[in-house]
Parts: sequence; structure tokens; C-alpha cells
Amino acid sequence: MADMSREQLRAADADRQQVADQLKSALDEGRLDLAEYDERLRDAYAAKTYADLDRLLNDLPNAAPVVPLASPVSPVATAATAAGGGDARAWLVHVWAGWVRVAAILTLIWGISYGTGSDDTYFWPAWVIGPWGIVLLFRTVSGLAKGEPRNYAAEAEHRRQLREHKLERKELYRRAIAAGELPVNPSKEERKAFIAEATARGDLAPKPRRPGQ
Repeated sequence: MADMSREQLRAADADRQQVADQLKSALDEGRLDLAEYDERLRDAYAAKTYADLDRLLNDLPNAAPVVPLASPVSPVATAATAAGGGDARAWLVHVWAGWVRVAAILTLIWGISYGTGSDDTYFWPAWVIGPWGIVLLFRTVSGLAKGEPRNYAAEAEHRRQLREHKLERKELYRRAIAAGELPVNPSKEERKAFIAEATARGDLAPKPRRPGQ
């Protein structure tokens, strides 16, 4: 690996997507026409090395070359090593958000009742938020011990990848319809066949798999 130049290194899916985003910007700026954009986009998703990607950006003044990571890792792997940081915080927000909202609403209702001079000054919301909070506390301790923040982060990353994949499919549909390769309202079977062909050609990355599959 140390003897290989950057241009000879194999590109990752994230590198291909970065180039695709820059090509879209060039299209929006008018530096590429639609035919050039379509051709380069196909080449970007079919690129094997960084040299293949560089050729698609060389004549675009605002494009930045893709810089490979020293130790490329997948987003899921990154999430799996960050449970003590942002992933843990995101998971804690996910677990406790409902409790915080309900506690705030019930306390507000109790406060309004107390402020209007009601004889009942007993803090009744405690009967709801107290037991619920105890349950969530046990879940929090157990979840941190079992690595639930890592699983939550991996699932969130998977959902993000699925959204991006869906947007890419829609863009392929749009271009195929504009080029007459698909009817305006393709059937489910036509869409499935088109996506299978696009994936086989390398125009579309395979559908992201759920973590652990």
C-alpha cells in the first residue's frame, strides 16, 4: 500500500458519492450540460480508482479532488466505536425525550392549577413521571452496558443511507423518463427491472443492508 500512488488506490462508495455531488453542482452552475452530466455520473459510480474519479473533475475549476482517508472505515464501524460520545448522547435523547415532554406538560398543568389558588397543592404528576423515570433509568443503565447507543447509531446511519439511495433512484427514474428509456408512469415491474439493470451497470449502488445482515 505504501508503494502505491493515490491515483492507484481503490475508491470507496463515499468517494464516488462525493464526486457525484460535485458533478451535480457543476450541472447547476451550467458548467456541464445534461448529457455530459449523465455520462460523467455513470462513470463516477463505475469508477474503480481515484484516477478514474480525477478524470471527471479535472476541467471543473470549482471541484475539489477526493482525498482518501488514511484508514477508511464504514459509517457503521465508525458508529460502533463512538458509543461513549455523540452516539450515547443521541441515544439518551431518544430514550428520555418523551419523558421530558410529558413531565414538562404535567408540571405546567399542575403549576397553573397551583397558581390559581387551588386547595390541592399535592404534586400529583409524580405518580406518572416518577415510576416512568425509574423504568427509563434502569433501561438507560442496561442499554449503556449492552451497547445500545452503537446499535441506535448504526440503525440511524442505515436509515440515512436508505434515504440517499431512494433519492438516487428517483434521479435515475427522472433521467430515464426524460431520455425515453422508461414510460412517464412506469409499472412496479418496469421500475424493478430498470433498477436491477442500473445496479448491474454500476449506475446505482446496491441497496444498503441493515447492520448485521
